[in-house]
Amino acid sequence: MAKLREVQVQALDAARLEPLIGRDRTARFERVAEATQAMLAGNSVLNVNSTAAGGGVAEMLQTLLAYARGAGVDARWLVIEGDPAFFAITKRIHNGLYGDRGDGGELGELERRHYEEVLKHNADELLALVRPGDVVLIHDPQPAGLAPAVKRAGSKVVWRCHVGTDTPNEWSERAWEFLRPYLAEVDAIVVSRAAFAPHWADPARVHVIPPSIDPFSAKNEPISGRNVRLTLSFVGLLDGGSVPPAVSFTRRDGSPGRINRRVDVLQTGPPAPADAPLIVQVSRWDRMKDMPGVMTGFARHVDPSLGAHLLLCGPAVTGVADDPEAAEVLNECIGLWQQLPHAIRSRIHLACTPMADPDEAASIVNAIQRHAAVVVQKSLAEGFGLTVAEAMWKERPIVASAVGGICDQIDDRVHGLLVDEPTDLAAYGAAVEALIRDRAEAARLAGNARERAVSVFLGDRHLEQYGSLFEQLATDPA
Repeated sequence: MAKLREVQVQALDAARLEPLIGRDRTARFERVAEATQAMLAGNSVLNVNSTAAGGGVAEMLQTLLAYARGAGVDARWLVIEGDPAFFAITKRIHNGLYGDRGDGGELGELERRHYEEVLKHNADELLALVRPGDVVLIHDPQPAGLAPAVKRAGSKVVWRCHVGTDTPNEWSERAWEFLRPYLAEVDAIVVSRAAFAPHWADPARVHVIPPSIDPFSAKNEPISGRNVRLTLSFVGLLDGGSVPPAVSFTRRDGSPGRINRRVDVLQTGPPAPADAPLIVQVSRWDRMKDMPGVMTGFARHVDPSLGAHLLLCGPAVTGVADDPEAAEVLNECIGLWQQLPHAIRSRIHLACTPMADPDEAASIVNAIQRHAAVVVQKSLAEGFGLTVAEAMWKERPIVASAVGGICDQIDDRVHGLLVDEPTDLAAYGAAVEALIRDRAEAARLAGNARERAVSVFLGDRHLEQYGSLFEQLATDPA
């Protein structure tokens, strides 16, 4: 069994947010940070999850922990290890929490025994690092089974669930019943929206904390239009040259990086012309993101005379260790793409970003989102759409499903266009068409979205909420 491993995080000073959030908000954040540091009294905050790259949780942890460390908090990040059978089980739970049957496989005693066996190996190593009084944040279903052992070690334990459904069903109830024994004694449960909490959880221990983005990360930092085009031409997503551009990005440790790798792209003929409207969905190759539906809706319901192209982009499937379905979903998309008529297929591009260097991959995604005429997030279920918040920050027009946390991010026709029923491909296509045809309305929505992202979805708000949670834990006699 492979070892539990620690991800190194470089400290960042949250003062760099001041030009965006203002002096008063910065001062409030500094007061909360000082109080949190004093309250911890030398103890650590350990975050435990199942992957260091390739998903929104990993990206969010990188940002939050960097700012927490910059504020003087000893925030650490540990990644568990598991075998393919373990991740097949946890993906089943993950899909279930979304209210989806997933692969329909069992979550019985055999699965529970294997889940606990894998986590026992991780717990043995984690307990060597945890001290009484530490706060341990356990993220999502994969490491949830560590909670009882960590609690017995004298730590405060918070389970953070990044997924959920507003309408519980047999699949979500089955997933919650699997997890319930491990969460019975945690000090707090954190969810992205109140409806995601399990019905049996003590309301006093449930906290709603939406995620946030880092505006200065490689995925969100400013890039000029010229450099966006140079980057996308080099990696193979726009017509243009093949020489590596002299375009740098900022790594998470603050050092400059350069894009050297191309994306793995499936397309018929040349890449999209630089002046063609580009419709983009960037996400993991996850069934809940409905990449096949995005493709089919575009092919059937977006007027070809508009000259728009569609780009579906996700991480290389070998770079996301905790998602065994990724390759299956990608292969399904490829099969669907191959069946399309040539004229349509030539305007649809499938791309996998290289994950050998997560910062480089993030910079490529940054360029993709900034070039997009419309950013799509047509999820069937969504805990919180980080790609939605990223598009809002970049002032891009958005079409998204009215599901889960997306409803907390976007007010329909104020910050973007919401599709009430995610499987309504005609409505999705009509929304995309509307934003291509009416660029003034698209710009209005995008401007409103940018203002909301600055107001609500930057890291100072997120960390302040965690500071309040830690203060409550410190005064809780339990």
